[in-house]
Amino acid sequence: PAEALSALRRRLVALPARHPERSTLMASTAQLYAVSRATLYRLLRGERRPKDAHRADRGRPRAMPAAEVERWCEIVAAMKVRTTNKKGRHLSTVRTLQLLVDHGVDTPDGFQKLVPGKLTASTVNRHLRRLGYDHERMTRQPPAVRFQAECANALWHFDMSPSDLKHLKAPAWVDADRQGAPILMLFSVVDDRSGVAYQEYRCVYGEDVETALRFLFNAMSPKPSEAGDEANPFQGIPAALCLDNGPVAKSAVFKRVMESLGVEILPHMPAGSDGRRTTARAKGKVERPFRTVKDAHETLYHFHEPETEAEANRWLARFIATYNRGDHRSEPHARIDDWLAHLPADGVRQMCAWERFCAFAREPERRLVGIDCRLTVAGVTYEVDAELAGETAVVWWGLFDQELWVEHGEERMGPFRPVGGPIPLHRYRKHRKSRHEVRADQVAALADKLALPRAALSGEHAVVMTGIRREVDIVAVPARPFQDPDPFHELVFASQIAARRAIAEAIRVPLATLSGDDRAFIDALLDRSLARPEILAAVRDRFPQGRRGGVG
Repeated sequence: PAEALSALRRRLVALPARHPERSTLMASTAQLYAVSRATLYRLLRGERRPKDAHRADRGRPRAMPAAEVERWCEIVAAMKVRTTNKKGRHLSTVRTLQLLVDHGVDTPDGFQKLVPGKLTASTVNRHLRRLGYDHERMTRQPPAVRFQAECANALWHFDMSPSDLKHLKAPAWVDADRQGAPILMLFSVVDDRSGVAYQEYRCVYGEDVETALRFLFNAMSPKPSEAGDEANPFQGIPAALCLDNGPVAKSAVFKRVMESLGVEILPHMPAGSDGRRTTARAKGKVERPFRTVKDAHETLYHFHEPETEAEANRWLARFIATYNRGDHRSEPHARIDDWLAHLPADGVRQMCAWERFCAFAREPERRLVGIDCRLTVAGVTYEVDAELAGETAVVWWGLFDQELWVEHGEERMGPFRPVGGPIPLHRYRKHRKSRHEVRADQVAALADKLALPRAALSGEHAVVMTGIRREVDIVAVPARPFQDPDPFHELVFASQIAARRAIAEAIRVPLATLSGDDRAFIDALLDRSLARPEILAAVRDRFPQGRRGGVG
């Protein structure tokens, strides 16, 4: 410090030139401030040096006006930014000045060419640093904005990462068409507000939609408690899901399932879509649990490795429970306590049953139905309604269920289940006539009964023909119930007309031919409810098998 140097100088002046205390005083001062004796002597001599003299125009360019130098610095910096590749390589200042002198450059203000000898690389580099145009500052990321959701389950972050274990000794399945065992992948969701994480191991060959949907169903569903472990209260359908712009986020099936659940998908912006900001970079809220698991949990696999996927998930679940009991990033309590304390006022949205979730995960595909009313989807043969024979229809097949729905025009038919091989010769049965076949038979019958007057050919007066008979026309975590969108009308009929068609198809007779009491019963039933299971059960009771118009 300057004060210590002044005090030391005063004490030294009071002593003779060769006094022994001078050496002791210098040694003690150098030891006190952890510097060498040479450094201390140099500092003592510093005040006797003359001040550095500077030019009156120091800091101002002399080769050309300051505005022109700044303009050329902008052009040089722009050339470096334009030529930067993904590895960070770009033109040097020397090469850029050479190009500007030899060839020039087109700018929005016109063609610019540098006069030879006006600027040197050292001068340009000095002014680039002074003006903030140096490449390090030009490529620096804009400041990050930290955000946090206001309540639990408002936003989840979803991602997957290959495990450091890579492979299991006994994988649950192996694809015979691919070489090697499937990769052990870590799937994770993290609640934005609390930081609570839920993770699972999955053996996959890549980022496939089916595995991602199975994991998200488990993450949103209530967690069963195992023996000796506390129940995990983390559950519910989030309002939004943030994930990278990979194969899962681009899948039409994934988007349709999230839309049915009422979840907004927020994919990361692609790289280079927002100026200098790197948009497709790792987000710490979902990457931090991955690093913790790989550092504090998977490193123990050097002592004992899990044999199966189920065993690996049991070990991981215990570690994640410990992680969730850890401190919140900013609040003075645990992550799981923060999640429970900031639940929505009306509770979390309950997850639907697995059967309904399977119904949402259906993929549309346009297919031509064979003349035998059969078609094959994903190696499975289905037999559809006879009306669709030879028609091109939209087939909806699920990733998880074995049922098939067919959409033809404005009508959806199904479900159709897989069938076996060809029917044996002596057990052959005809298909029940479809509505198209019935109408075709009616037209054919009418064609046989039509008669054309002779006058149409001879030109004689028309003779009115009579007698033609026409046929008659024939946790306790507070939770809200799951709101089922029912896109295929499996639970509720779309209208009374659709319900009447289903009843007529079930009893196999037109409703107009029923008695007045039966029609009144059907009218009262449809006025009361349009629920498919309730209506079909009431119709079976009213029309038992064996009665005319009975079900079966």
